Amino acid sequence: MRTEISRATSATFAANRAQGAVRFGVRLTDGVTRRGDLRESGSLRVRFPSPEGEGLSAVFVNTAGGIAGGDRFDIDIAAGEGTRLTATTAAAEKVYRATGPAAALDIALKAEAGSHLAWLPQETILFDRARIARRIDIDLAENASLLLCEIVVFGRAAMGETMQHGEFVDRWRLRRGGKLVFAETIRLDGNIGEKLARPAVANGGVAIGTALIVPGDEALLERIREIAVSFGGEVGISAWNGFAMARFCAQDAARLRADMMTVLCRASAAPLPRLWLN
Repeated sequence: MRTEISRATSATFAANRAQGAVRFGVRLTDGVTRRGDLRESGSLRVRFPSPEGEGLSAVFVNTAGGIAGGDRFDIDIAAGEGTRLTATTAAAEKVYRATGPAAALDIALKAEAGSHLAWLPQETILFDRARIARRIDIDLAENASLLLCEIVVFGRAAMGETMQHGEFVDRWRLRRGGKLVFAETIRLDGNIGEKLARPAVANGGVAIGTALIVPGDEALLERIREIAVSFGGEVGISAWNGFAMARFCAQDAARLRADMMTVLCRASAAPLPRLWLN
């Protein structure tokens, strides 16, 4: 009897998990970026506001209203030769407490020759006891360019909320011209609040972020270092293997977001998504 109840509970849990997937590509038509094939399923949707100049903007919407344990979302974007695409999210994504398996988010980004792809989602907010595993795979042509950022917030400090326990696994892989040039996996689990308080981890910060800029060189680093006095949190930046990476850590999300916007504007002449400015 106990086994039957356990199976029924597992089946009910699985049936109530959100799943969503979006796969699309963009192509160049008469010198202007236009949407190609698009496939959507589940609670994940993407919308395309009016084109801005020669580029195209995409906005992702999660109609599930957030991410919970056991949910799964897949995003696959391909920027065709010579295209310009900027993708963002309609709002910050909230990851709620998980009582079972971790949520999974897989993101695949591909940029072909001469294209520019900007992946600029708004913040991911983790609530106490949230569990999520994220995977980001990036495949760039040798002469494609990329602007990518991710911000993770451990609890909403402005609401008096903290994240004490949970699990956050973040796996990044970047290939350029078919060659693996960057690989990293971050894992925070157990008593995350205690780990973030350590000086060698976040020194009490509750918001972290990463910006990946391709191509990136010493000239870019100098442009960003020129404005270092304006940063409200900690920002470190370096360049190697033909790309640049900026790391961010701050005591609150608003301060980190402001620092991220400053770096992104220095890294690219293209304007930030309008939703970032609201």
